[in-house]
Amino acid sequence: MKKNIIAVIVIMGVIAWSCSKVDSGNNGLKQSVEKGVADINRAVTKISSTAGYQLISMNEATAKSDFNLSDTIDMNDVSGIWDFQPDTIYRSHEFCPYKLFLRTAESENMVINLPERMVFHPKHLHYYEPIDTVYPNNFTITATDYHIYMNWFHNYEYKLTAGLSLNDENAGNMDVSSTARSEHSIANTSRFNFTDGYSIAAVWQYGDTATSSFSLTKGNDTLFKESNTFIGHEYHHMEMEKQYDLTIGAVEIKKTTGIDSIQVFVDGVLQQNAAEIITDDSDTTGSVCHKRDILLTFDDGTTEKLSDLIDPVREQLKTLRESLQNMYFAKHIVDYIAMSIYFDGHGYHD
Repeated sequence: MKKNIIAVIVIMGVIAWSCSKVDSGNNGLKQSVEKGVADINRAVTKISSTAGYQLISMNEATAKSDFNLSDTIDMNDVSGIWDFQPDTIYRSHEFCPYKLFLRTAESENMVINLPERMVFHPKHLHYYEPIDTVYPNNFTITATDYHIYMNWFHNYEYKLTAGLSLNDENAGNMDVSSTARSEHSIANTSRFNFTDGYSIAAVWQYGDTATSSFSLTKGNDTLFKESNTFIGHEYHHMEMEKQYDLTIGAVEIKKTTGIDSIQVFVDGVLQQNAAEIITDDSDTTGSVCHKRDILLTFDDGTTEKLSDLIDPVREQLKTLRESLQNMYFAKHIVDYIAMSIYFDGHGYHD
């Protein structure tokens, strides 16, 4: 008798557990999406007030530079502590008309001390003009790994790992890696870690297949992640898409070749109601990846577009994604400074 009672209890327990698992998924889609979106909004609001956000959201208009890299630079070429101390001698037809940095101490790293105005407004760095006002060197870039190897066209290796500080306070750190073996074999990763545990990362590579992803995390928790896999190279765009994944907190949305509908999961549980991807080549106001939106259907029959859900911060996420992929800060600040130091040290000035 006892055995029968125990068996019944166990069976009821399993049934209850199974039902609770299914119900929590079915009843939790709308709540999970709302919570996920709230976490994203909170994260972007938090990081958008930081110095790191101002740096990483730099775009081509504010960081424009016309230089082209045509040399190989290693850490040995630029190591040391360098202070912004421009001289007054103008040298025409040189990479930097003025020598901008003075090596003031030894270091195995490349440590750059310069005024924040040179970083937040790169035109003052790229097109330096002597001024009477002396600005303090209150911004520091500490690169613990840096090299650019150029062999021939579309064959290179780039690496930058650096910490940033403003007025002796942590402003975040970044890690950038890029390699290419041919025009159609390129791999890139770019990550920026803000204060308070928030991070953004972008990965994109071209080859027989092309992949691209952008993520926003806090610690080990993924708040937002959007990724695509294409058959062929990136220029094929959507018509050759093999897989699309979108994660918002506990909600994951997947579209895979061969499956008609879009699969929606909550905490790994497949939902009954399918979502729908809306593609419009004339519209770029969808999700972080341009030209698309997602229409979610909740269990109460209501629907809502992803673009409307994340509207408050969608443009900011797009800006961060674009800036990471183009590596504006790395290219137009760190590389510019490293090249100016390298050219000065190798006798490129008269």
